[in-house]
Amino acid sequence: MQYLEGRKYVVQAIFLVVAMVFGARLFYIQVLDGSYKLAADRNTLQRIVQTPYRGLIYDRNHKLLVQNTPVYDLMVVPREVKRLDTARFCQVMQMTVEEVREGLKTAKTFSRVKASPLVQNLSTPELAAIQDNLIDFPGFSIQARMARAYETQNLAHTLGYVGTITPALMENPKYAKYQPNEFLGRSGLESFYEQQLMGRRGVKYRMVNVRGIEKGAFRGGEFDTLSVAGQDLHTSIDIDLQQYGEMLMAGKRGSVVALDPKTGEILAAVSAPAYDPAVLTGKGMGNRYMDLLNQKERPLYNRPLGAPQPPGSVFKLVNELVALQMGTVSPATGFPCNWSLVRCTHRHEYPSNVSIAIKNSCNPYFYQVMRTAVMRGRSRNAREDVRLGLAEWRRQVMSFGLGDKLGVDMGSETKGRIPKPEFYDKLYGHHGWNFRTIYSLSIGQGEMGVTTMQMANVLATIANRGYYYTPHFVRGIGNGGPLPEYQQRHHTTVAPQHFEEIIPGMQQVVDGRGGTGNYASLAQFGISMAGKTGTVQNPHGADHATFAAFAPVEDPKIAIAVFIENAGFGGNSAAPLASLMIEKYLRGKVVRKKWEEWLPGSADRFVKHH
Repeated sequence: MQYLEGRKYVVQAIFLVVAMVFGARLFYIQVLDGSYKLAADRNTLQRIVQTPYRGLIYDRNHKLLVQNTPVYDLMVVPREVKRLDTARFCQVMQMTVEEVREGLKTAKTFSRVKASPLVQNLSTPELAAIQDNLIDFPGFSIQARMARAYETQNLAHTLGYVGTITPALMENPKYAKYQPNEFLGRSGLESFYEQQLMGRRGVKYRMVNVRGIEKGAFRGGEFDTLSVAGQDLHTSIDIDLQQYGEMLMAGKRGSVVALDPKTGEILAAVSAPAYDPAVLTGKGMGNRYMDLLNQKERPLYNRPLGAPQPPGSVFKLVNELVALQMGTVSPATGFPCNWSLVRCTHRHEYPSNVSIAIKNSCNPYFYQVMRTAVMRGRSRNAREDVRLGLAEWRRQVMSFGLGDKLGVDMGSETKGRIPKPEFYDKLYGHHGWNFRTIYSLSIGQGEMGVTTMQMANVLATIANRGYYYTPHFVRGIGNGGPLPEYQQRHHTTVAPQHFEEIIPGMQQVVDGRGGTGNYASLAQFGISMAGKTGTVQNPHGADHATFAAFAPVEDPKIAIAVFIENAGFGGNSAAPLASLMIEKYLRGKVVRKKWEEWLPGSADRFVKHH
């Protein structure tokens, strides 16, 4: 008995200790530790993310290009959908049964208890038709948000578009803060400056009952945070010049880029064919995007930045400058128009100096200019010397911003291509090529690829006599001034005096006295221009037309490059188009209206003229 009595006290002591432990733990949880209370509170809280107003976009003259407008989404909480009359729902919402089923399936995959969009970008009439019937469809609601609206039908490739974030993007740490179905910039400036345009989200906490009915702010809004609107972008684009350029390029394929040489600011960036940026907004945007994507003419392709092509004879300017810097030619150097080396487009007077050669765009002359630069007096059979000479020639050519990305504030920029010796080693073997293999580079043909943006930048560099600023679309963010990364000068390897030596020949190209760019002359307006025509051989059809220029020569305000596919000789098509755009920018108007109708869209309307 005494033994049993002792066991009773031991058991009681154990229960007492356990009770004290549980009591202490409950005291800690209920009095000292507030985390469990907060967790309980969360069961009655609704966290509402406040999306900020997206920053606006303006042109260089403070004209509004992109703003925000209210749109409406039909939201669904799958768990709350009860006994859905699918037939009537489809009739009211103007949806098919398959669309409704697929939408609900997607919503359930996202969350059964959280709202997600079933239909986005409802128009005002669609909203009015839906709202009166929503009471009959539990689990569905309307949510308002802001979407992009465009004040221009132009500049689509540069502005870009805003779309929902994809699962692939959400895997990128850069987009870790985004939630499914949120919107962000998907291309153009909207994408490149997403962080500045987006702003900072806000959060509101609201008390709700078990039915989800709101009961007011949680603790008087103590934990709420305000959203901060995105910053506005002030671009360097002249929207009037952009509109004019797109009008001139209508019905053509190609691109036009105009820069301010003194700042690197992009005045216009025309990609043809173009499309209205409003096409990629609103209900059915996805279908319209796929339609653009599948069109043969590739209207979504950003040609000024993403379509490197051989630049043709415009590149002869760079070739000459590099040879002048190397000291292998002088301004007075003359080479015969020797057709046994390479054909010239027409016979002309003996090119006794660089100006005459540029004026007549003499192919044999520039063939021999590059040969002197690459060989530098070496034997033409010394293949290793050709490799060394090409490497040095390429190094100096790349100082003009060719063969690599310029650093334009646009994600779609491509490098272009200036081939290195290893490229030819791979094609022909280490000792399987010589200068005759690569001579086409001397006239901007062959394995070379240059974007229209790079071509315009070369002319800006010549206008500045040896340096350039990185071309850019945005000149200021918010109330800030010029961005520091775009105020740095990039100098070429060529001394300033050599640029002065080629400009007279460039003026003769367009002075109306027998140069290859006669149609570009602005002499009647007292505007001096320096330019160069080009024709790019195309094995798949009619040749492409190029032209690049800057004006006025004494005080350059615009540098421009034009590339028109299958338009034949640059002097007949690209040159007059560039001339009209320069006239528009410098004079504010165009008086040569008949030229607008005369501009060709293809080569077959014109007599051969380089």
